[in-house]
Amino acid sequence: MLLFAVTALEKLKAQPAEVWLKLGIAALAILVAVFVVRRILQMNKIIAGVLIFVVGVVVFFSWVYNRNEPKFLTPIVRLVAPFFPSAGSYAAKQQRTP
Repeated sequence: MLLFAVTALEKLKAQPAEVWLKLGIAALAILVAVFVVRRILQMNKIIAGVLIFVVGVVVFFSWVYNRNEPKFLTPIVRLVAPFFPSAGSYAAKQQRTP
């Protein structure tokens, strides 16, 4: 039975090329993020704080509009979402005839 066991290396070799491409892109994105964060931390702390706040707000409102937030943030987004427009409500308004 031990002869039929598939090693981890053989499983990795059997992965399609697109998996390796996505992993490479993810690794590159992590490296770029670390580089950008290090550059931001060298800036004035007020400017860095405002920049991080603006990026966070844009990402959060994108999650509220598209409702594609992470699972652990769903209770918070569910409370906030009725006060802001969403993609579903916009599509429903567009389908109504004037």
